Amino acid sequence: MSNSSSTPWQPVILGFDPGRYRCGLAVMGVDRKLYHHQVVLATETIGTIQSLRQQFPVSLLVMGDQTTAQDWKQKLSDGFDPLRIVMVDERHSTLEARSRYWRMYAPRGLNRLLPEGLRTPPRSLDDIVAILLIERYLERLVSTEA
Repeated sequence: MSNSSSTPWQPVILGFDPGRYRCGLAVMGVDRKLYHHQVVLATETIGTIQSLRQQFPVSLLVMGDQTTAQDWKQKLSDGFDPLRIVMVDERHSTLEARSRYWRMYAPRGLNRLLPEGLRTPPRSLDDIVAILLIERYLERLVSTEA
């Protein structure tokens, strides 16, 4: 799934939920405006990140620190112009992404009648996790400044 809106005029953060088979990507401004999110096959990730960096003024890549994170961090460091990479704790992010999905895409039909915990999103949530990783990073910034 891809979702793009206007191109920002100030630097943005690229969120990256690394995985073995598919990865989530999101582009968000520090004002928390979401510009883009999508799930891509792991084999398409490097090319997609390069394309997003050409489309958006990416100043930083925030990535989850769990599954395959170190391997991906090495691939990203080797394959790109200098890009600052910050690791973010991604524990419990999948569960949080399920809840966020239903807030972003209201359930329809019989799904509306089911309690949220019994609903199954109809697609991968890796891009929603990437959004949450950016938000966790921004929260961390705010809490360290206070």
